[in-house]
Amino acid sequence: MHLFLSAGEPSGDLHAANLARHLLAHFPDAKLVGLGGEKMAAAGVHLRYPLTDLAVMWLGKALVRMPDFLRIVRQSEQYFRTEKPDAVVVIDYPGFHFSLAKRAHRAGIPVYYFVPPQLWAWAGWRVSKMRRWVKCVLTALPFEETWYRERGVTTHYIGHPYFDELGQEEPDAAHVAALRAAGTPIVALLPGSRTQEVTSNFPLMVQAAGRIHRAVPGVRFHVAAYRNKHAAQVREALAGSGLPVEVHVRRTAEILEAADAVLAVSGSVGLEMLYRLKPSVIVYRITPAFGLVARQLVTSKYISLVNLLAGREVFPEFPTTRDNPDELAAPIIRWLTSPAAHRATVEELRALRDRVAVPGACERAAAFLAAELRPG
Repeated sequence: MHLFLSAGEPSGDLHAANLARHLLAHFPDAKLVGLGGEKMAAAGVHLRYPLTDLAVMWLGKALVRMPDFLRIVRQSEQYFRTEKPDAVVVIDYPGFHFSLAKRAHRAGIPVYYFVPPQLWAWAGWRVSKMRRWVKCVLTALPFEETWYRERGVTTHYIGHPYFDELGQEEPDAAHVAALRAAGTPIVALLPGSRTQEVTSNFPLMVQAAGRIHRAVPGVRFHVAAYRNKHAAQVREALAGSGLPVEVHVRRTAEILEAADAVLAVSGSVGLEMLYRLKPSVIVYRITPAFGLVARQLVTSKYISLVNLLAGREVFPEFPTTRDNPDELAAPIIRWLTSPAAHRATVEELRALRDRVAVPGACERAAAFLAAELRPG
């Protein structure tokens, strides 16, 4: 068995790594190659290029990297034609992966989309690319299966792989205890896993933290930075703020476990906030120009996966083109000053978690692929 796996972002790297481990359990002699990051490599995938190093967003950044993307696509197409893998499995990251899927399809190789992009939210017209180039979409959210099937796309519902990883992850108890040692309220600040997200959102988060600190003087803030580079950005933005903030790298689980409330950039980490039952506010700062475009394109009622799963606003969310720190701070101040309000939100999250946080998605995906691709 020869499979080509591709992930373009940190979360995709994590999902692909877990999928690779389950695939190797089904096919111990499988040859796994592809594009991704360090987690995939550690799981046994031979990386032809560290694609997650190029994770970008916004048109300008993507254009700067375009020659790199085109070169990787051309090299991958050559690999498809000469090495003929049994299948290509792509994870999210639609712009690049639609291009990759097109070339794999032309080479006669079946393509499976594991954790598909949220086309139902902002780019429904792109579903035609799924129909043409993807053999089956392995859907992560309950409503996605119906949405894709109604548009002529073959699907198989497996659930969200994030819950696989969360079920296996044990926060460092000593670190959590150290964070909680002061006995005062803790607010987690999660500025995103992409450099552009940190740049766009963290200064606004600092303003909101200032409002929270004035209303709840004993509060402390802990920042979960994804990379050392992001931690440096965060410290620069905090300079002169006078806020009681500590910055950590790769300590998201511990910070969330210790936190009483969270202010986070929208993303898949919302599922971890749900899993750990943390009342959270979601923000996503965009430029006014992009906001005008988004209003024409976005069809989803919510930007948070948790709210989409709940069908209503459990996490207050603020996609915004302006500075609105008072709006961001208000729900967190309410949770920190009203135990009843905090408890009610936690219980609402618990009911939702019990309904949707079902682990085993990576094994179900691996079993499906094994049945599809097993010889004979």
